[in-house]
This record gives sequence, structure tokens and C-alpha cells, in this order.
Amino acid sequence: MSHTELPAAEPSVLEDALAADEHIGHAYTTDKAAYLRRLKRIEGQVRGIARMVDEDKYCIDILTQVSAVNKALHAVSIGLLEDHIAHCVVGAAKDSEAAGDPAIVQDKVKEASDAIGRLLR
Repeated sequence: MSHTELPAAEPSVLEDALAADEHIGHAYTTDKAAYLRRLKRIEGQVRGIARMVDEDKYCIDILTQVSAVNKALHAVSIGLLEDHIAHCVVGAAKDSEAAGDPAIVQDKVKEASDAIGRLLR
């Protein structure tokens, strides 16, 4: 080994499972801390809105904050949807091909489509 090469690291359980093409957890797991931070921030915004209502603040100011919360939740939703497609739907496509059963991937695509429909309502 030359001095520029790093020694091979022990493979992690995650790397072993990925190498074996197994599906682990949920797609958002790797970004879980970031999602939780964003949701805590949104939770604080919602509490702020409740406080504004309690303090009889101007309607338009409250609506502006509600709009900001909706936008933030939308961003979380889009991120989760992207993770679902990249992990769950792609994994189902591989499983579907391996099993010769197109219903496996069709079910995941339907789940994603239904989620998108709920987001658009």
C-alpha cells in the first residue's frame, strides 16, 4: 500500500446490507436529524401563531405566519417524497425485477402517487 492509500475500513452493517441489496429502515433515516430539526422549528412557528391569536394580533400578520408554516411543511413533504422515491420505489423496482412480479413496484408507485395527490389537495 502506498502512503496515499488509506487502509480499508471495516464494512458497516449498513454497507453490508446495501451490498447485499437489502432494504434497511426508511429512506429518510439518513436525514432524520435534519428532518427533526426542521419539524421542531415548524412546531415553534405554530406555537408562535397560537400566541399571536391569543394576543389578538393583526389577521394578516397571522396569515403570513400560517403561510410560512405551510411552506415549511411542504418542503418537508417534498423531501420525504423524494427520499421515498429514491429508496422505496427504486428498491421495489429491483425486488419486482428479481421476483418477476410487477405488482411489487406498482404498489410503491401507487403509494407515491396517492401521497402526491394528498399533498396537492
